Amino acid sequence: MKKHRTSMAETPSSTSTFINLFDLLSEEIIFAILDYLDNTDDRKSFSIVCKSFYSIESKHRRTLRPLRSEHLPSLLKRYSQISRLDLTLCPRITDASLSAVAGDALRSVDLSRSSFFTGNGLAAVVARCRNLVELDLSNATQIRDLAASAIAEAKNLERLWLGRCKLITDIGIGCIAVGCPKLKLVSLRWCLGIGDLGVELLAVKCKELRSLDLSYLPITSKCLPAILRLQYLEELILEGCFAIDDDGLAAFQQGSQSLKTLDLSSCQNVSQVGLSSLTSGTECLQHLTLAYGSAVTLDIAHSLQKLSKLQSIKLDGCLVTTSGLQAIGNCCSLLRELSLSKCSGVTDEGLTSIVKQQKELRKLDVTCCRNITYVSIAHIANSCTSLVSLRMESCTLVPREAFVLIGQRCLLLEELDLTDNEIDDEGLKSISKCLKLAILKLGICLNITDEGLTYIGNKCSKLLELDLYRSTEITDSGVLAIAGGCLGLEMINVSYCKEITDGSLMSLAKCPKLRALECRGCPLVTSLGVAAIAVGCKRLTKLDIKKCYNVNDIGVIPLGHFSQNLRQINMSFTSTTDVGLLSLANIRCLQSMTILHLKGLTPRGLAAALLACGGLIKVKLHSSFKLLLPQPLLSHLEARGCVFQWREKVFQDEMEDSKSWKLQLEEMNNES
Repeated sequence: MKKHRTSMAETPSSTSTFINLFDLLSEEIIFAILDYLDNTDDRKSFSIVCKSFYSIESKHRRTLRPLRSEHLPSLLKRYSQISRLDLTLCPRITDASLSAVAGDALRSVDLSRSSFFTGNGLAAVVARCRNLVELDLSNATQIRDLAASAIAEAKNLERLWLGRCKLITDIGIGCIAVGCPKLKLVSLRWCLGIGDLGVELLAVKCKELRSLDLSYLPITSKCLPAILRLQYLEELILEGCFAIDDDGLAAFQQGSQSLKTLDLSSCQNVSQVGLSSLTSGTECLQHLTLAYGSAVTLDIAHSLQKLSKLQSIKLDGCLVTTSGLQAIGNCCSLLRELSLSKCSGVTDEGLTSIVKQQKELRKLDVTCCRNITYVSIAHIANSCTSLVSLRMESCTLVPREAFVLIGQRCLLLEELDLTDNEIDDEGLKSISKCLKLAILKLGICLNITDEGLTYIGNKCSKLLELDLYRSTEITDSGVLAIAGGCLGLEMINVSYCKEITDGSLMSLAKCPKLRALECRGCPLVTSLGVAAIAVGCKRLTKLDIKKCYNVNDIGVIPLGHFSQNLRQINMSFTSTTDVGLLSLANIRCLQSMTILHLKGLTPRGLAAALLACGGLIKVKLHSSFKLLLPQPLLSHLEARGCVFQWREKVFQDEMEDSKSWKLQLEEMNNES
């Protein structure tokens, strides 16, 4: 029988007690209620209602994503039941920080964007977290084989990412293979120190492997037989393994009945001979990627005939022949996804021949297929009525009339990329019939106006992302229609739509789920609009106001007060001064700033702001500041985990500004 919590509430004005209705609910029921609060702010609001709620929220939390490593000990003490620890927002994780990580409940640790820790820190985590099954160390370029030997002590580990751990060698991966026999997923992408020996050891010792990513490793065909003997292997990624050739693929003839996904991208030494060997032993293959490889000819297509279960084929960047596409269409009857992005040689005849055969196609990518015309779109619309994703950026020969067909027939579309096309308002009117549309990209579509955008706003209420980059005929009226009809909007890009004013931003401020706003190059936007966004869009994580010249401190200061989830901001070429920049220090989440050409910015103000913004991990600055800021300050910030990217963009009145900054720097040095 479930226990009920006892009442803790008492009226302040009398000795009589009253019943708090929440006290009548079990913790399990309140946990179920908390499951519906997917927003961090909502959960925080719940926890601060009373001590009882504070305690319940602490017990309920299963995922922890701290902003600062120094807060880790206190957070782990409060949230003792977490199963997943995500440290990707902490710019500096040291061994001392990791020494606080402990608990049998913890099953997953993500250190993929962290740095400064060593094998000693990993050893501490492994020793204290005996049930660890998932560990992401991608981009930990500083760890060596000693750290790998520490990982090997995680006996229950099932999923391990070591992408770009270039200092780990065959010895290190061998230790992991021996120590972690339960591994099911391993990613060694760009681990340049690991060769055939290490991969063979992994395949021999880890019999339960399901997914193996060996992209860009200096391996040869020697390790393939051991890999293909893995009884449960379902996914094998060999992208950029340049030494894999036709002779090597002969190993596939021994058979791999479990393999479902194979990626041979950029393996340019693989021809139809190798693919014939491949297909003779992998009849269960469902997803095949041959991007940026050999030309897709009739022979290549014929080599795929035995893959009767193939559902997805990606040929991005390949030279494609009409006969090859025709043959693929004839032999692959179950295709659900076809990607021909940036393929040269795609014509109406070839594309038509394949889509006519694929009535159940769900995803189609013909990005930059510049030779297709109305004919191809007509056949796509008539044959592929089950499409949920269509990407056709820069299909420049497709006339505006063709886009009407998409809206008439492809009513299940959820994603549509029409960037740099001839679509007009009639096309948008037709596409507005796609009521499930969530992602719509209309960048550089010069024929669309507010009228067409209004159709989308009125009917596509599920829209989450909208890209209007350089669609210069769009004004406030169109954005108002989107904001009014798509209240769930999460991302919008109106960069270089020069007629956009504060009116657009004020209307978007009524979209409470907005998390990314890009309005660079909108000269009519002022501080009034930015302030409205700050107040209305509490979930905003990315803001780009570059070249919004009329935005000054009056617009930036509200960001520092209200936009507590902001992580990335570009405020180059605005009128912000030291005061506005320093106000951003109030945002604990802020990680990335681009602040080129702020004429009101001084070395003194910049130094103060950089020092106060404790969570920064990336800052883009003009290279002149490299000499104007005190070197001890830069060293301190870099030691804290901040990476500086210096740019050489030419400032207006650069010489005068430089003299002014040098005088201020001398004054600072004199004072110190």
